[in-house]
Amino acid sequence: MSEAEPVVFVIDDDASVREAVEDLLHSVGLRVQSFAATQEFLSAKRTDAPSCIVLDVRLPRESGLEFQQTLKKANIHLPIIFITGHGDIPMSVRAMKSGAIEFLTKPLHEQALLDAIQAAIARDRARRQEAGLIAELQQRFDSLTLREREVFALVVAGCPSKQIATQLNLSEMTVKVHRSQISKKMRSKSLIDLAQMGEKLGVSGNVLGTTKPKY
Repeated sequence: MSEAEPVVFVIDDDASVREAVEDLLHSVGLRVQSFAATQEFLSAKRTDAPSCIVLDVRLPRESGLEFQQTLKKANIHLPIIFITGHGDIPMSVRAMKSGAIEFLTKPLHEQALLDAIQAAIARDRARRQEAGLIAELQQRFDSLTLREREVFALVVAGCPSKQIATQLNLSEMTVKVHRSQISKKMRSKSLIDLAQMGEKLGVSGNVLGTTKPKY
């Protein structure tokens, strides 16, 4: 299935700014959804596609910097490009430390904004791909039995079969059978491949077989 076209979300209480940004983005073939307030954005049905947010720093009720933290708490991980007419260095440093892509001052330089948006969309596309991969790995991991999960955790922690057998009170042959089944179910091509899967899933050293995916 082909990927949906990227979309840029613009949040600014100044209608003239929203319209100017919309016109610019439409001129280069980008889809845009604009909002006058952060709550409008949160309430709206948003397109499931690689995206970013062009966010005004100074908004009524909730500042852009405060909204940046609101998004994190809501588990919304879209890259943010801040725009402001009253920016200062401490504010921009705070925004960048919290993960913003760029901090631009008004009047906006069109090429700088477009460059920042392209970088932000690329970052979000990579995040979505990584999240999809981890979701698929989680499904494979969920297909393992409890014993296979215990063996998996010890394998990715670097334990040899003999040590695993002793720790789990199994025969070495049984451990080898479990390892074979794990490789088949996880579709791993090598021990290194399996270890990388364990790292992505956060399984390393977890002999109870529960995971906490990063996404």
